[in-house]
Amino acid sequence: ATLTHQFVEAIRGFPVKLLDTRKTTPGWRMLEKYAVKVGGGTNHRMGLYDMILIKENHIRSVGGINTAVQKCLDHLRREGITARIEIEVTSLDELKEALALTVDQIMLDNMSVSEIRQAVAVTSGRVPLEASGTITLENIREIAATGVDFISVGKITHSAPAFDFSMLVE
Repeated sequence: ATLTHQFVEAIRGFPVKLLDTRKTTPGWRMLEKYAVKVGGGTNHRMGLYDMILIKENHIRSVGGINTAVQKCLDHLRREGITARIEIEVTSLDELKEALALTVDQIMLDNMSVSEIRQAVAVTSGRVPLEASGTITLENIREIAATGVDFISVGKITHSAPAFDFSMLVE
């Protein structure tokens, strides 16, 4: 909660939400995600069941962004499932390809601040954008200033330090 609060304070004043990731300590997910909420952050996904996130490996394994999204849409229709779809992109060219498809959110993975700013301009608010990868307390404010809707930080769950406290009985 303390580390999450530090990130939330760093982006205060910008219309952006801080998201956690599923990268949690085995057996501790509920507690770590609760700590994120207590610190002022937002839980992104609790598991693989509550949103489809098409990652770079999924895209590569089926031959491209278009095919990956189409396979997801076909599966959802066939099974009668309603689920949000988010797709990860690593370049502005991939972003443009994703914008032509039916997705609910786009993750900008490991993009520079300049690329994120360009992505926000290209998207023009059509789809919510999430910045992710290599985000630190030192650069999060600059990323928030680009106009993205969400910033996800795995560190607030998988690397948050334990709070050092003790109790003295007299």
